[in-house]
Amino acid sequence: MADPVEALIGDFIAWLAPAPRPYDEVMEAWRTSCPRLTIWEDALDRGLVKRERDASGGAKVMVTDVGRAWLAAQAR
Repeated sequence: MADPVEALIGDFIAWLAPAPRPYDEVMEAWRTSCPRLTIWEDALDRGLVKRERDASGGAKVMVTDVGRAWLAAQAR
């Protein structure tokens, strides 16, 4: 059986991959109250995603090059 956390990280990266999204949108869509499902934190710790400020000062979340490579490897 596949690791459910890995599958959820894959879903998260695939959802985020097309374009950066506002931090608030990411937190709304991917927050959880379950301490065992730390998808956002796991992806961030692994360097799969990053948070940056855009020109207007708003926080954006985007997939890193490492995250894109990880997603491609998962698809194989």
